[in-house]
Amino acid sequence: MDRIVVADDHPLFRAALRSAVEKAAPGAVIAECASLAEVQTALAEAATDLLLLDLKLSDSEGMAGLTRIRADHPAVPVAVVSASEEPPTVRRALTLGAAGFIPKSAALPVMVEAIKAILSGDSWAPDVGEAGAEEGDLEARIASLTPSQLRILEGLKAGRLNKQIAFDLGVTEATIKAHLTSVFRKLGVHNRTQAVILAQSIDLG
Repeated sequence: MDRIVVADDHPLFRAALRSAVEKAAPGAVIAECASLAEVQTALAEAATDLLLLDLKLSDSEGMAGLTRIRADHPAVPVAVVSASEEPPTVRRALTLGAAGFIPKSAALPVMVEAIKAILSGDSWAPDVGEAGAEEGDLEARIASLTPSQLRILEGLKAGRLNKQIAFDLGVTEATIKAHLTSVFRKLGVHNRTQAVILAQSIDLG
């Protein structure tokens, strides 16, 4: 039996997603969450076959929630569900490890089709074409980062110190410093300020 977590801070849209899940996976156990904190609790409670994640929750916005979940629960397939349907947003979510991208404007049958596809192990997203050269280069650099390195980049953007990021990730400050060297190299930047500017451009939280 599938277990699916639905995360959206709008009760009406959560109900719409639940309806789509019930049609796509009859009998599935469905857990509803309104915040990233609730998602983390739900994922820790039991094995999960799919997380449907809104990009804008009460305690998370942009790609920060996706990067955090991918770092903490890399085995859980995550489908982003968002009202932000611009091609760069879709491509970025997929680059950051989303198994799919479901626009909130999609009709119910389309959502059902998408959920079925992702549960079967396929990826599903609207056709948004190829990225331009500059965007493609940025996506390639982001894709080279590990989930933990993405979380560190998210921490930099939030203005957190190395020791605070180390506490968040449960590692030593020396580990964070070592990771930062690799992050800067992969992103093609030389310092924290440049890394933060880049993180802002990719909407990491």
